[in-house]
Amino acid sequence: MIYDIRHVTTYRYDAPVTSARCTLRLLPADDEGQRVFDSGLEVSPEPSTITQRTDFFGTRVANVTIEKTHRELRITALSRVEVERRETPAPALTPPWEDVRQAAFSSAQLGPHAPAHFLFPSRLVPLHIPATKYAAASFTTGRTIVEAASELMQRIRDDFKYDPKATAVSTPLSEAFEARGGVCQDFAHIMIAGLRGLGLPSAYVSGYIRTLPPPGKPRLVGADASHAWVSLWCGEIFGWLDFDPTNAVLAGNDHIVIARGRDYADVSPIDGVILASGNQELSVSVDVAPSQRMASDPPPVARELV
Repeated sequence: MIYDIRHVTTYRYDAPVTSARCTLRLLPADDEGQRVFDSGLEVSPEPSTITQRTDFFGTRVANVTIEKTHRELRITALSRVEVERRETPAPALTPPWEDVRQAAFSSAQLGPHAPAHFLFPSRLVPLHIPATKYAAASFTTGRTIVEAASELMQRIRDDFKYDPKATAVSTPLSEAFEARGGVCQDFAHIMIAGLRGLGLPSAYVSGYIRTLPPPGKPRLVGADASHAWVSLWCGEIFGWLDFDPTNAVLAGNDHIVIARGRDYADVSPIDGVILASGNQELSVSVDVAPSQRMASDPPPVARELV
């Protein structure tokens, strides 16, 4: 499946902003089962400097400096991506979770995808005993890694209420767990905390998921959204497999990866500093649509790309 993706973020400020420095993680990279044909950014007002880099985990990062006084900042990211993921292995054929844990702690790998980077507490996913105990109910002795993780994913979907008003980006994992509610970021952090507490390497994945309208209803422009899920290391043979606890599905061809990291702090789409006073208003519009063009055609990208 080939997708055209349009992600527009707009900040409106009560008072003029005299300068801004932003870090943008909005462009997809080639990933297992995912190929990027083209991608680009347009920033308005026009930045004075733009630099690009790829971080340790393979995320494409753009650093932007704006020195023009402005009351509105608009960032548009457009991409064309082909997604064709491998079939998920039969759960019964995957190894017992205890064997995966042993292999993770025995691994001598240190590359970006090494399990060692995702075994231990991170900035937003501390060791949380209640989450570990919650996860342990699914990881009974000798159970295979995919069977156990799939049940944990389903339990989170059943036991936690999706409620955008329940949490904010800054809400600690412990509060979301106690409230039994939140958004995809919270569900991913909770699942990661439980898995790491059991000694299983797990990463935070940010990206998009294509949403389908109800039968007979038109697809709404801007109705798609940024999304987050969990990547679990399942041993040397099966590698990393992605689990979506918000929807209780293993990630497939409807999931498009933007970034992978230890938690949300590693992959936040936009962060930075502005010089201004007063409040700001944020609006986000995301479209993930099957492409009507050939892969070789130029995408409908913004005028000025980085």
